[in-house]
Amino acid sequence: MLINRDVSKFKLVTSIQLFLFFCLSDVSSNSVAQKIYVELNNTVPCVRLLNATHQIGCQSSISGDTGVIHVLESEADLEWPLSKGPNPPYMVLLESSLFTKSIMMKMKNASSRVAGVVVVPKTSPPEFSPHTTCPNENTGVYTETYDHNLAHCNTTVWNPRGNGLSYEEFDFPVFSLKEDNETEVIKQCYFDHNRVVNGSGLQYPLCAMQLFSHMYAVTDTATCMRRGSIDFSTSPVMVCNPLGDYNVCAFIRPYNSTAFGHKENESVVVAAARLDSRAFFLQDSTGAEGSVSGFVTLLAAAQALREATQEAPPTRNILFAFFHGEVFDYIGSSRMVYDMKNNKFVIDLDNVHSILEIGQVAVRSGTNLFLHSDPVSRRNNTIHDESSTAGLNFSFVETGFSQPLPPSSFQRFLRARAIPGIFLADHQTAFNNRYYESFYDDAAHLNLTYPSNLSPEEQLEFVTDTAKSLTEVATAVARALFKQAGGNNSQVNNINADPKTVTQMLYGFLVRSNNSWFQALMAPELKDVLQPNPPQYYVGVAKLPHQANALTYLVQYLLANLTGTATNLTQSQCKKPDELPNESTYMYSYFWVQGMVPPNSTQRESFCVRTAVRLAKAVSPAFDLGDYVSKEYSTWTESQWTFIKARIFLVASRDLEMLTLGVGVAVLFTSLLVTYFVSTKADVLFSAVREPNNGAY
Repeated sequence: MLINRDVSKFKLVTSIQLFLFFCLSDVSSNSVAQKIYVELNNTVPCVRLLNATHQIGCQSSISGDTGVIHVLESEADLEWPLSKGPNPPYMVLLESSLFTKSIMMKMKNASSRVAGVVVVPKTSPPEFSPHTTCPNENTGVYTETYDHNLAHCNTTVWNPRGNGLSYEEFDFPVFSLKEDNETEVIKQCYFDHNRVVNGSGLQYPLCAMQLFSHMYAVTDTATCMRRGSIDFSTSPVMVCNPLGDYNVCAFIRPYNSTAFGHKENESVVVAAARLDSRAFFLQDSTGAEGSVSGFVTLLAAAQALREATQEAPPTRNILFAFFHGEVFDYIGSSRMVYDMKNNKFVIDLDNVHSILEIGQVAVRSGTNLFLHSDPVSRRNNTIHDESSTAGLNFSFVETGFSQPLPPSSFQRFLRARAIPGIFLADHQTAFNNRYYESFYDDAAHLNLTYPSNLSPEEQLEFVTDTAKSLTEVATAVARALFKQAGGNNSQVNNINADPKTVTQMLYGFLVRSNNSWFQALMAPELKDVLQPNPPQYYVGVAKLPHQANALTYLVQYLLANLTGTATNLTQSQCKKPDELPNESTYMYSYFWVQGMVPPNSTQRESFCVRTAVRLAKAVSPAFDLGDYVSKEYSTWTESQWTFIKARIFLVASRDLEMLTLGVGVAVLFTSLLVTYFVSTKADVLFSAVREPNNGAY
């Protein structure tokens, strides 16, 4: 019995020791991993997008892709990773000047030797546009049935610099590095271990990189949506999600938000601009000229019209519409047109008198802005009126009668009905924008520069030349809208945009959204959307109800503050205004905003804004209709993924790895044999000798 107890005691102690060993080894394994790997925390991946016909973008294998780092210093260096290098596959690091379609396609065609690509954004090239030459060519108004001569940019190639790189598919991961320190760590690792000198062979260990960006969705939108709908469990997992968010809308005279459909004796002028942009790396998109110049101009025009439309209301209403997802086959505008056609919006298409859309307006090559219209549905229009630009440093010029509209939200309205309208832009034919839909279309592209001795708050107030230029455009737009809506001509010259507001918006949207002015205009619960950098302009995937992305919230609250009315309502009253007389959530929205911090104080002066601003769904009708192969509406989706990660480490030679594996296997089997021997001989090895009993009876 004593022997059995001792053996049991031994097994218990052994079990406790093994348990402690594994617990401690689990803790120590984390520290071991930290010693082996250097994690790269500031990266942006290229992800996979899908539509009705195909997939684009990038992905890694399910376990990540690993390769020996090679720093590409010129296109001639491609020979090493693609053919000469003895240690494929390679992880190619290149600066943005070498991030061209020709180089990327060469690596794509030799993908067995390329594990991935890492791009380091540096100085801007003379021009670069990874978009197509004819944006949204299959979902605009110009089709074979409307006017085949104008279809597919046959008359005007709008983006001749476009190389289509963003619409290619790569079967290896492609990342962008955002942190200079991490770039230097990678380069130093490469120079210390991988760089070939005078053709000499490489010495182990080599510096390697591992990228994780495995995408769940494959083939096309119809395939991934079908797979996501298969219920394998109580909680089916979506492998892709529709792109979309919300449009931001506001009437100068609000309508009951619950009364949809046609409004008798109502005529509405639509003033529109797009919100979103994209880049090869979706989260890198800034769209300074592509989208920001247009919607900032429209926001400033809306503010300029506020006082004039209250003092002398025009006979027609004005709808300010900021469309989201336009880069991806006009998601936002096609949704609004669909809702208008199906009595799901507060007005219908018959209520629309005309449309004025603001496009790219910040890169003027002269003193003119160009009025584009559709040659098929062209009608007389009062927008081209010299009095709108009186006293300003530019003029409106109409383009040729045979030239089609540039890519624009206006085209989606024309697909449904012949509506007169104008698209305002700084280009007569091809885009002036040298960086259309690329990460170079940023603040620097608009020459948005500040004196070096200014603090962030002083930069916020500094009126740049770009701000002055866009202020004049906003003034002309506001005057044109006022007259188009039937406003009194005697009021026109009193309408002027505010350059301080424009410069603050440009700073917030292109430099730093987390600034004192944006903070004052936002709700307390939304303060986290403000960041020490510009907001993201990629539309992203459709959110849950009442959830929008940061850009949408910023434009919503800016428009509310610029066109709404500050009230004396308390915070609790602002949350439940329907309990008060003369207040109605059917007619207005009510926002409790943080307000400014007065001098010599630490408390904000918060207040309630009454506004006509509303959010309207900006998700393609194709997903409501279940038509995932639609040719009428956008079908773009984004693939789901588990995690995104990048790290570097030193890799040993193949011989050393096999030797280490062999030693490990030998140690394992030796330990198993020893354990088996000890276990079978435990009674002998751990027996206790019982001493004789000396007690007398």
